[in-house]
Amino acid sequence: MPARTAVALGPRERAVLAVLVEHDGRVVDRARLRRHAGMAQLDPRRCESALVTIRRALGRDAVVTVRRRGWRLDPAAVPAARAILAGAA
Repeated sequence: MPARTAVALGPRERAVLAVLVEHDGRVVDRARLRRHAGMAQLDPRRCESALVTIRRALGRDAVVTVRRRGWRLDPAAVPAARAILAGAA
């Protein structure tokens, strides 16, 4: 997994990351991700924007795109994701 960089996550990015962590490696589709992250009323592409920022923070391979299904968090990225959500990173 490529090295992560120091990127501050905003509230929306943190909400998306929390949903991915909660789903523990399972694929999360766009509708569910938007709904659970509190972004249902926003542009559907806002999820992709948040995922780009999360990938910058955790490494390019941290969030896996599952074509036509959604996204999942790579298990190797979970500790760093939890640290970010806890405010330790």
